[in-house]
Parts: sequence; C-alpha cells; structure tokens
Amino acid sequence: MEALQPAIDLINEWSGRSPILATVAGVAVLLLLAFIVHRLTRLVLIRGARHLASQTSSTWDDKLMGFRVFRHLSHVIPALIIYFGIDTFDQVPEGTVAILKNVSVAYGVLFVVLATGALINALSAIYDSMPVSRERPLKGFFQVTKIVIYCAGAVLVIAALVDRSPLLFFSGLGALTAVLLLVFKDTILSLVASVQIATSGILRVGDWVEMPQYGADGDVIDIALHTVRVQNWDKTVTTIPTHRFISDAFKNWRYMSRSGGRRIKRSLHLDMSSVRFLKREEVDRLAKFALLRDYIEQKRAALEKSNAKLDDDGNVNARRLTNLGTFRAYIGEYLRHHDDINDGMTLLVRQLDPGPQGLPMQVYAFTRSTEWAEHERVKGDIFDHLIAIAPEFGLSVFQAPAGSDFRTFAQRDENT
Repeated sequence: MEALQPAIDLINEWSGRSPILATVAGVAVLLLLAFIVHRLTRLVLIRGARHLASQTSSTWDDKLMGFRVFRHLSHVIPALIIYFGIDTFDQVPEGTVAILKNVSVAYGVLFVVLATGALINALSAIYDSMPVSRERPLKGFFQVTKIVIYCAGAVLVIAALVDRSPLLFFSGLGALTAVLLLVFKDTILSLVASVQIATSGILRVGDWVEMPQYGADGDVIDIALHTVRVQNWDKTVTTIPTHRFISDAFKNWRYMSRSGGRRIKRSLHLDMSSVRFLKREEVDRLAKFALLRDYIEQKRAALEKSNAKLDDDGNVNARRLTNLGTFRAYIGEYLRHHDDINDGMTLLVRQLDPGPQGLPMQVYAFTRSTEWAEHERVKGDIFDHLIAIAPEFGLSVFQAPAGSDFRTFAQRDENT
C-alpha cells in the first residue's frame, strides 16, 4: 500500500471537493491493485508449486495441481486487499465501506470453500490410487464431507452479504429439519450404506457382482456416495443406488476368486436304452485302462465274494458290473488325475433323476483356475473327452431326434 500512498493522498484530498468522485476513484484503485496482486500471486504461487511438483517423484503434489487447489487460493489475497484497503480512504461513505467489506468477505469465503473442495477431490484421488482403496472405498465419505463444507460455505457467504451472524442461519435450520431430512433422504441412506460397505467390506471396486433385479452382471468400477457403477460383460454400465446393496440381495463372486477353485456343475445325458451289464471280455478290455485297473480288480474281488453266497447258478441274482457304473467310476478317476481340477475341494460324480432327456450323469468339481476363459476351456476339454469315450463303455449320449434323423429313417424304409 506504500507504493500507492501518493494516489491515496490525492483521493483523500478530492474527497472534500467531490465525495462521489473520491469514492469511485478509491474503489477503482483498490480493484486495480487487487487485480494486479491476484495476477502476480497466481503467477508466483502456481508456477512455484508446479516447479516443485516436477522435482519430486511422488504423485500427491501432481494431484493438488490437477484439481486447481492453488488457483482457488490465489483469489483470497485480492479479497483481503479490498477488505483492509478500503479503510485507508477518508470520507468514503460508511455504506459503501460496509458493502465492499461484505462482498470481499463473501468472495474470500467462496474461494476458500472451493479450494477446500478441490483439496478433498485431490485427497480422494490420492487415496483411490492406493491399493487399500480397493478394500476400503472412502469415496462416499469424501463426497459427504464436500456436501457439508459447501452447505456451510453457502451459509457463510449469504451471512456475509446480508451482514448478519451465520449463527442466525444455522439456528434457523433446526426448524427445517423435517424438510432437510426429506430432501436429503437418499443422501442419508447412501451415507449409512457407505459406512456399512466400508466397514464390512461386502463390496469393493473390482468385485464381480450379480444383481438381476437391476440387470447388473459384471465388475464394480466405482463406488460413490449415491451410486455404484457396474460394468457388465457386454461393456454396458449399470448404475445402482448405493443403499440398494444393503437393502437388496446380490451375489458377489469375489470369495469364489479367493477360494482357489471355480465350480463345474454340468450333466452328461445318457440314453437309458444303452445301459446294460458288461460281458467278461468287455471287463477284461476295460481292465487295461490305467484309470480303471484298480477299480475293476476291487470290484471283481467284491463281486466274487458276494456271489459265492448265492444258491443259484449266478445268472439271475448275481451281481455284475454295468457299463454305467464303470463309466461313472472312470469319470471320477479321470477328474482326480486331471491337472486342472482342484483335488482339495468337493469332487463327485452322481446320477440325477431320469427324465425325458435321458439319464443325467452330473459332474460336480472345481477347476484350479478361477478365470472365466480358463475355466470354460477346462470344462469344455473334460466333456469333450467324456462324450468321445462314452461309446467305449457301450453307452450312447442322448440327443433328441433332429430333422436329419427322420430323413435317415425314411430312406431306410424306402430301401427296405
């Protein structure tokens, strides 16, 4: 202000002759000084901060620059210049001084609030870049903090403009509690849901979730205060209210990925008319299979011991090996010796109830890999093998007659 002292003295000298001219000149000088200081502050502060950020390897300072924290702070100094500088001019009407001070305070508070909001955005971005953010998402908390700060800032700006204590406005909010609860109902529900999600860890960024009622089936890409975004497998994005993950049921596949196994639960439908007892030569041939050698030896010994107790000739009531039971045993041994099947988890082969589609032979096992593509490859290879080897046991895979089958039957009838 010392550099402008001659101009201030001249304006104070004019105040006795023309108060209006002195007021206009004083305000113009203050505004010019505030503009010049703002440009210099912005030049020095932002360039200095950018230079320091470029000298470090950390990314947090780059986040502060990217969200324009220092740019907002550079507006505070001009507001201080106007607030304190207006008192240096004599004979300026008190009403004008009060208006300028109120406007400067409101202006300064506004940019302090904006700088604080930008700082919160930067902190949120810094936290999201950390690995812990996938397990404990805090984006909702940052957004709630911004809402509170913006609301408080709005009250302070209005109070400064009308020259009233902000406590009067805050006390008046008590009468509007019911209205505020209604207006911010979704925000309150989402805040509670965000707290439960963050503390319990039931949902994290990167989780594969299914929520059929909202058409969501894919990876969680963002957890915000009000919404959770899920990128479906067809690359579309479904937006779901955050509190719905607390009030509604959904399936989270994260625990499957961590378990070290992904389930195979598929049935091979066999034609029941192909089920029969095995002949002795067929048993001898199947006994050469490495996977069946021990099974057939144990079965032979058990059947001979059991049949020795029968009184008939062993043709009707005698226990014999069936191609279906032997095939079931083969599938079990095949899965146990498969390198891509997790033998530490449930593994069984079972018959389901027969139906119009034949006799279902269900494979229930877990692959070692939980990745979708690898899981499907292993499952496909297993059933390729089972379908191809079923005829070795005299079994036929059931398939409903197709149009080509009827044409073949018709050609046979014509030839006969």
